[in-house]
Amino acid sequence: MESANQTGMIHFHFRPFSKLPEVQMLIFVAFLIMYLASISGNVSISLIIWINHSLHTPMYFFLANLAVLEICYSSTIAPLTLASILSTERDFISLPGCGTQMFFFIFLGSADCILLAVMAYDRFVAICHPLRYTLTMSWRLCVQLALGSLVLGFILAMQLTMLIFQLPFCSSKEISLFYCDVLPVMRLACADTLVHEATLFVVSIIVLPIPFLLIILSYVFIAAAILKIRSAEGRHKAFSTCSSHLTAVLLQYGCGGLIYLCPSSSYSPERDQVVSVVYTFITPGLNPLIYSMRNRELKDALKRTMIRFLLS
Repeated sequence: MESANQTGMIHFHFRPFSKLPEVQMLIFVAFLIMYLASISGNVSISLIIWINHSLHTPMYFFLANLAVLEICYSSTIAPLTLASILSTERDFISLPGCGTQMFFFIFLGSADCILLAVMAYDRFVAICHPLRYTLTMSWRLCVQLALGSLVLGFILAMQLTMLIFQLPFCSSKEISLFYCDVLPVMRLACADTLVHEATLFVVSIIVLPIPFLLIILSYVFIAAAILKIRSAEGRHKAFSTCSSHLTAVLLQYGCGGLIYLCPSSSYSPERDQVVSVVYTFITPGLNPLIYSMRNRELKDALKRTMIRFLLS
């Protein structure tokens, strides 16, 4: 069969969470609540940082960028997943549609991980070199770092997606997840995928262990600097600005490592289904809560914004 004709004919469908309509409806409601919580929380953080000039600092600039990334990242997966759960019939996704979803998933997820490493560097400079912070973390550098995370994520996503979708797919098949992820789609190919698996591993190394090691290194120096602070209030303030970021790092990198850094022989659709729910639905909704609960300046800005809104 000609590859051009094959591409036009092939469709995938997602594996349902359950064959029971009642269970599917419960899952739909739960996912819808998590998605709306994620969108509303991240939009609120972005607007609060944009409205309050006191938050126009590098730390909150990166946090606002992270919130926007989370909005786009969630919206890449959630709407199609919700539609497929709600549908009473089997929903199909075309090969180009699957490739588009996979590209944006890799692009935004990679940029998210790299941006978390950038935020760790920002905290390192702020706590370990406070006198040079303003000079070092100039707005020009902040914009360059934020754009750099997007550019690197774009390049990795484009190369990996194009490589995966050059594979031949024999017929319409079931994807073992609720979205077009790399591993489940790659397992539907009718060809040897050793090179593709090696490429995925290299991309995973660039996106996960390398930034994570840089984050850990930053926090080693940060911890040493915090321990040298004499006042308990100063130590608490320094710790509170880092603990929320570190929590987000552990959630993001922990889930990603479980999926993409395990040997391909240990691939488990059931395990990946659960972990994928965590980092596509739960984590984006938790991040605004994590940052707002541990950050006094953000909470104060939220209160001021709400008071101004109520009085206007």
